[in-house]
Amino acid sequence: MGGTGAPVRLSIFPLSGALLFPGLQLPLHIFEPRYRAMVLDALARDRRIAMIQPQSPAEGAPLFQVGCLGKIDDVEALDDGRYNLLLTGISRFRVLRELEVKTAFRQVEAELIADDLDAALSAVERASFEREARAFADAQGYAVDWDSVARLDDQSLINGVSQIAPFDVAAKQALLEAPDIATRCELLVQLMQFFGRRDSDDEDVTLQ
Repeated sequence: MGGTGAPVRLSIFPLSGALLFPGLQLPLHIFEPRYRAMVLDALARDRRIAMIQPQSPAEGAPLFQVGCLGKIDDVEALDDGRYNLLLTGISRFRVLRELEVKTAFRQVEAELIADDLDAALSAVERASFEREARAFADAQGYAVDWDSVARLDDQSLINGVSQIAPFDVAAKQALLEAPDIATRCELLVQLMQFFGRRDSDDEDVTLQ
């Protein structure tokens, strides 16, 4: 998908393993001083925070290219200065460059990605995904309300599973970068098959 107009300046929260998709929500507990400052800044301006994964745990590590912009829909300010937030995804974005800033938190120049949020899966794609998801959940010992799953629209289902799936950083980033819902669904099926090969006594399978 292409960009949606002029570049925008975004305050980023680089957090490994944490993904956000447009239309979905992500709870966050903010305790580091630099990110508390970021929340204060966001609340004073447009309530927007950009979630993105760093390429390694090292301080100041390079960022992956694609993240998701979120809006603070709910905030609880704790007595000791920490925050509990509920962030709702607005749009994926692509980093153009990281900015040199004086703020404690990092900022980037980015372009928003125009996703087709009305796109749907074919009946065959949906059935294939649900079949593989059941097998994966059974193998991993997850309890799933399949009646509720069946009522979800395709976007909520595929993006929701992508956001919470117990995959490694590289796999989760690949899901976020998938250009459309059908590609993301196909990749999810492949990842569930790949990670599902791991026995409980084996070491974690990784794509990195």
